[in-house]
Amino acid sequence: MSFTVIIPARLASTRLPNKPLADIGGKPMIVRVAERAEQSGAAQVVVAADAQEIVNACTAHGVRAIPTRNDHPSGSDRLAEACEILGLDGQDIVVNVQGDEPLIDPALIDAVAKLLSSQPLAKMGTAAHVIHSVEDFVNPNVVKVVTDHQGLALTFSRAPIPWWRDGFASGITKLPEDPPALRHVGIYSYRADFLRAFPRLEPAPLEQCEALEQLRVLWHGHRIAVHLASQAPGPGVDTPQDLERVRQLWNSQG
Repeated sequence: MSFTVIIPARLASTRLPNKPLADIGGKPMIVRVAERAEQSGAAQVVVAADAQEIVNACTAHGVRAIPTRNDHPSGSDRLAEACEILGLDGQDIVVNVQGDEPLIDPALIDAVAKLLSSQPLAKMGTAAHVIHSVEDFVNPNVVKVVTDHQGLALTFSRAPIPWWRDGFASGITKLPEDPPALRHVGIYSYRADFLRAFPRLEPAPLEQCEALEQLRVLWHGHRIAVHLASQAPGPGVDTPQDLERVRQLWNSQG
């Protein structure tokens, strides 16, 4: 199955300025992400950049990068523009790999890409893994997802879901077991025609309430297939502390 990985990259970051260019083991982080994606089964890997500095950094390391507008409100809008630039067919599969995931498993990229072939009802694919700590379960920065018996998402939330009525009667001291709590992983697959249409969908009240863009898809009646990964992915980079942690992990693996 053929698919394209597009990595949206934005130079501005409030918590970590110039994040895509942060050095990890002698190369910019965005290059490290692209190199991991190139180990997947993708037919092509392209960085969709909002600044020439990112394009230059990628080109210097043999990574394909294309310039996109710098005023996109979201990564999805940037991906939609990239689809147009690349001239992708409407049924071509695109995987959105975040530009701050230098430790992403290439096998996870392949699994999310394959979801759209195995789940014909779904307009999008994503991933999740089982939560193993109460701390993560109650953390609003850890997004949870609940699925149906086919592995299609019912909802996403920052709240602790599923809510175990009997088990939580005296407070959340243990995790639900059946179904288990699932942490959403921010990787997505789309068919190119839906990716182009997504930015034109009216933003949903629930999406705005939870600050979760994927809820717009469910709000408008579309389905999202969820790949259940056997383990959590490597940590991403949002803050200087995250960057130092990833650098240490990178050095230990090298």
